[in-house]
Amino acid sequence: MEQALSFIGNIPWWIWILLFLLLVALRDIFFQRAHTISHNYPIVGHLRYWLESIGPEMRQYFVANNREELPFNRIERGWIYASAKKENNYEGFGTERDIYDHQYIFVKNQMMAFKIGEGHPNYTDKTFIPCAKVMGQYNQRRKPYRPASVINVSAMSFGSLSARAIEALNRGVQKAGAYHNTGEGGLSPYHQQGGNVIFHFGTGYFGVRTPDGNFSMEKLKKLVEQNNCIKAVEIKLSQGAKPGKGGVLPGAKITPELAEIRGVEVGKDVISPATHKAFDTVSELMLLIEEIAEETGLPVGIKAAIGKLDQWEELADLMVKTGKGPDFITVDGGEGGTGAAPPSFADHVSLPWVYGFSSLYKVFLKRKITDRIVFIGSGKLGFPAKAAMAFAMGVDCINVAREAMMSIGCIQAQVCHTNRCPSGVATQNKWLQNGIDIPIKSERLAQYFKTFRKELLEITHASGYEHPCQFTMEDIQVNIDDDQLNRNLASLYGYTKAKVPFEDAQKLFECQYLGNKNLEKTMK
Repeated sequence: MEQALSFIGNIPWWIWILLFLLLVALRDIFFQRAHTISHNYPIVGHLRYWLESIGPEMRQYFVANNREELPFNRIERGWIYASAKKENNYEGFGTERDIYDHQYIFVKNQMMAFKIGEGHPNYTDKTFIPCAKVMGQYNQRRKPYRPASVINVSAMSFGSLSARAIEALNRGVQKAGAYHNTGEGGLSPYHQQGGNVIFHFGTGYFGVRTPDGNFSMEKLKKLVEQNNCIKAVEIKLSQGAKPGKGGVLPGAKITPELAEIRGVEVGKDVISPATHKAFDTVSELMLLIEEIAEETGLPVGIKAAIGKLDQWEELADLMVKTGKGPDFITVDGGEGGTGAAPPSFADHVSLPWVYGFSSLYKVFLKRKITDRIVFIGSGKLGFPAKAAMAFAMGVDCINVAREAMMSIGCIQAQVCHTNRCPSGVATQNKWLQNGIDIPIKSERLAQYFKTFRKELLEITHASGYEHPCQFTMEDIQVNIDDDQLNRNLASLYGYTKAKVPFEDAQKLFECQYLGNKNLEKTMK
């Protein structure tokens, strides 16, 4: 035995490495068939898969130039990081942007800028920009709400983001005087750290859910009564990442804490349907809005990504007819991305923010009811120039999601859907979450917001205005985009598709099975 151990101990280290590689090669060739490359090129083939796995990081830091990456390029991320840390966020020697590129934004400055004198709120507080409109004022809600900041945190759920990330965001908005949208995962203790909250629910009704998955008015009413931090309620019709598609939260992720907050069972898959159970029509949606407002006293709004406009026109017509309706509308762009989604949805379903918002706003403008609604924009608007453009188009507030995540440490690793977020922001892994220092990160979110508002105000003043709401569409110039040149499919291909004779899915079922049997009998 001693001789055997002595022999093993005397084997050179390189022999052990060769033996290990031999075992890997044998495994690749004889015992696995899933990967062709590693089978055909044992050992060496693994290098290909490893390089592929770190491809995004390699491109991000060593290949792509400063203005090339998507969804946020290095210059944009750098501005957020520097702003959040109160570092120098300037750039020297002129812009790196191609100012003749399509969609390039120009903000027209005034010959003589707006002057801030003593006694003006911005003389002492250069970040003071409350919303110019009041949510619920027109509809005379019992508890109207004016957001103290035009820049706020968009809908991101606890469960999607980590507990420490949610807590850092909420403490940050409290310091910045902003609000924090809960996302559709329910109101967690981490949303209750001092910041104002907009309670948001979607088709899963998490936090206000009956055991069979329906909406519970009693639970919502109780939730509002017990939490003074809730200032408004938002009904999600769709989101930019995957409009018209539900989702599944695997049972393995449903901890006792998540189950209690969301009102679901521990360890059981939770399915968010594609559509609501509480209403089927626009008129029923209107009734629900009024019922929630009556029961809670709070302003009630809706959130959606924009595509077809027929039901929005129906909503606007009902608002004109009844004098009622949503107190605010959050318009999400198709470029939204905090929710995991199939590429087919993320890439193609719903309009980008500029097209979607402009289409929707015209619906209400035509009926002269834009004054009733607080319009909120959401979709890569977390930069001063883009914000100025959004205000010129008609928004009253801006919600930021990924930009807020970056301010507390997100590095755009783009693995949010894997539970392996290296910065601890979008993961339930306790070890990775521990990297988030809540006091430091909350201060960085607050500082990002303050820097954002300060620079937005400076642009506003340079344009001769006092508040961003004064921007007009003549104040912003944009290089002509492909949207001015595109054509629909009928125009492009020279024909119009014939109408498909479809009644409903039940008819298809009957035709598929009963119809085939009858056909067989006839043939016999």
